[in-house]
Amino acid sequence: MKKTHLTETRFSNLELSDSIIKGLKEAGFINCTPIQDKSLPLSLRGKDIAGQAQTGTGKTATFLLATFQHLINDESEKIKNPRALILAPTRELAIQIHKDAVALSKYLNLKFALIYGGTDYQKQLDKIKGNVDIIIGTPGRIIDFYRQGAFTLDNIQVTVMDEADRMFDLGFIKDIRFLLRRMPPAEKRLNMLFSATLSYKVTELAYEHMNNPVLIRIESEEVTSKAINQVAYCPANEQKIPLLLGLLKHHQPQRSIVFVNTKRCAEQLDDYLAANGHKVAMLSGDVPQEKRQRLLNDFQENRVTLLIATDVAARGLHIPDVSHVFNYDLPQDVEDYVHRIGRTARFGASGEAISFICEEYAYSMPDIEDYIGEKVPVQSITPELMVEEVIKPQRREPRERVMPRDKRPPRSEHKPREHRPARPAPATNQASTPENPPPPQTQQPA
Repeated sequence: MKKTHLTETRFSNLELSDSIIKGLKEAGFINCTPIQDKSLPLSLRGKDIAGQAQTGTGKTATFLLATFQHLINDESEKIKNPRALILAPTRELAIQIHKDAVALSKYLNLKFALIYGGTDYQKQLDKIKGNVDIIIGTPGRIIDFYRQGAFTLDNIQVTVMDEADRMFDLGFIKDIRFLLRRMPPAEKRLNMLFSATLSYKVTELAYEHMNNPVLIRIESEEVTSKAINQVAYCPANEQKIPLLLGLLKHHQPQRSIVFVNTKRCAEQLDDYLAANGHKVAMLSGDVPQEKRQRLLNDFQENRVTLLIATDVAARGLHIPDVSHVFNYDLPQDVEDYVHRIGRTARFGASGEAISFICEEYAYSMPDIEDYIGEKVPVQSITPELMVEEVIKPQRREPRERVMPRDKRPPRSEHKPREHRPARPAPATNQASTPENPPPPQTQQPA
C-alpha cells in the first residue's frame, strides 16, 4: 500500500484493544486508509455508519475491527448463538472477509462460521451449531440454516451489510429484511453498511433498519481512482479480437481481467485467447463452486494471467496486483463500469482500464461518462496495435452432460419408433389386463 493512499491517523491512536493492535502490526497495518479514518472513530463509539467505499479501500478491515472491539467490550456470559452477522452478496466476497477476519483476530478468542451455498452443506451446518461468535456468509444459505433452527438471531449485537448495492442487484433485499426483522431492535445493535454507491435505495435500507446512521461518502476522486488510466478504442466488431490481442502484446500485462457481457462471448473469447498462446481462464455465473475457486487460485498464483469474466464475477473479488482491466464489452449499467475498473489500482497502486466502444454497446459510453463525471479519452486504432494473423481456435468441445456429436449415431441410424422396446407402463392401483382394459382415450374436438 502506498503512503499516498494512507492518512496520518494510526490504528494505535484509536480505541482498539492491545490484542487487535498486535494483530494489525503483524499484518503490516499501521496507518488508516481514508474510509477507516472516517468510519472507525464513529463505529468504535457505537455509532451506526453507512459508508460509500470501493473494494480495495480498506472497508473490510473497517467493519471487522469495529465488530471485534464491540464484541470483546461485552463482558456478558458466553452464549452459544452468534453475536455478529456479516452479510455478503457473493461467495467469493464472503470467503475473503472470513480470511481477513481470521488473520486480524489472531490474538482474540473469537470463533467464526463461514456460510455460503454450493458446497459443504453438512460441514457448515455442524459448524454453525457449535459455539460461534460471528457468522460470515451469503443470505440464502444463512436463512436456510436459520429456518432449520440451527441458530437464533436473538443475541445479535453487530450487523454488517457489505456491498449493499450488489444485494439489490442480485435480489437479496427480501432475504436481508427477513434476517434483520428477527434480530434485536436496531438501537440495541451496532449496524454498519458499505456500498460502492449510496443510492436512494441503499440509503433507504440504511434508515429503515439502522439507528440514525452517519453517511460517510468518499470524495468523488476516490470513486473512480485517479490512479486508473482510462482509455477507449472504437473498433468494428470484427476488429475486437485482433485489437485485444495486439493490446495484450503491446502492454504485456502482469495480470489482467477482460470483462464481457454474455457467457457466449466469454466462451468464444476464451477459445481465441487460448489458441493464440495466452494462459487464460473463464469465470461466469454457472461455473461450479469448486472449479470457480480453483480458477481464482490459479489466477492469484499466476498459473493463469488472464481472466475472462462476466459481471457476476465483477463484485467481491479480492485479487491483488491486477494491472489491466479490459472492457471488451461496455457494461450496460453505469455502476458496473466503476465496479469493473475498480479491480485495478487498489491500495494506491496504478492501473490501466481499456474499453472497447463497439457497435453493439456504444450507447453506454455517454451514460458512463456522465456518471463518473469525466470524459474517457478515445485513442486511434493504428496498424501497430492490431495483430495481423489471428489463429482461429478449434471447435469448442461439447460439455460433459452432452454426448459428443461424433459419438451419436446419425439420425438415419436411429431405429424406427415401432421397433424400440416399449416403455414400461406406469404403476397403478389396478393393473391393465385384457379383462380390465385401460379407459379409452378421447380426442378433443378441433
